[in-house]
Amino acid sequence: MSIAKTRAARSKGKARWLVHLFPLPALVIYTLFVVYPIVSAFTYSLYEWEGISRGAYVGLKNFITLFRVEPFQEMFWNAFGHNVIYFVVEMIVQNGIAFVLAFLIYRKLRGAGFLKVAYFLPRLLSVIVVGFLWKLILNPNYGALNTLLHKLGLSEWARPWLGDPDTALLAIILVNCWFGIGFAVLIFLAGLQSIPEELIEAARLDGASGLRMLVKIILPLCMPSITIMTIFTFIQAFEAFELVYAMQGSMGEPYYSTDTLAVYFYRLAFSGAGGAGDISIGLGSALAIVIFFIVASVSALSLYLMRKREVQH
Repeated sequence: MSIAKTRAARSKGKARWLVHLFPLPALVIYTLFVVYPIVSAFTYSLYEWEGISRGAYVGLKNFITLFRVEPFQEMFWNAFGHNVIYFVVEMIVQNGIAFVLAFLIYRKLRGAGFLKVAYFLPRLLSVIVVGFLWKLILNPNYGALNTLLHKLGLSEWARPWLGDPDTALLAIILVNCWFGIGFAVLIFLAGLQSIPEELIEAARLDGASGLRMLVKIILPLCMPSITIMTIFTFIQAFEAFELVYAMQGSMGEPYYSTDTLAVYFYRLAFSGAGGAGDISIGLGSALAIVIFFIVASVSALSLYLMRKREVQH
């Protein structure tokens, strides 16, 4: 082998090593801000805490307390149930409406470009700003919603939306649907636009149209985007915190009717109002690990099923 070829081979080998170094900055950032906090939370959950001072090693005692000792057990399952409701309502209302809107835009509705921007505009606002804005709108005394109902002669429909345990959680979820519907429209629209036009034309030639076209052709081909949006919705529902905190504070008022797992975690770990009388970093860390495993396991299972379906087709 000539000297020139040897040098070229060495240069090529060095270039390959340099390529492997390019992901290192991202890996360092990911480790610092994602992996390290998760490992730290799991470590903290295995110890007793006296304020912010770590005490004795207690193993899984914090997890046992969380699931078997009152009032922690009751508050955990109460918050968990609200997260489930959060997910179900968002899937039906937010994603259902978003798919219909995306389909209308996909069918070349007049002003489709303007509609895409209009639907996405709320997403540009801060969640805290959205929470305070809707808290004013839903105010029972001077809020825009009740004022409008009174002027329309529907005074019997007016109520303290955020002060009634029967309506407070639903009101927050619907506000979240209003906030997130634009993002869902973009995801579904991307899925619809990825359908080859040849398939649609072939289905029309075979006599498919209307509802049959939607159910038999369009929906199955949109399953990847639907699955992705389902995962996003699940993660968002089980990490719901900012909007609840902005509209109802850290106590999940009224009477814990808007409590979620993330809000309960905040009370346990930072506010001292989680049932222990003072802050409990150990219990809060245990709850954080539980939330992580719920979100990670369901997300991983959904992705596995999606990839398995793609391979089969």
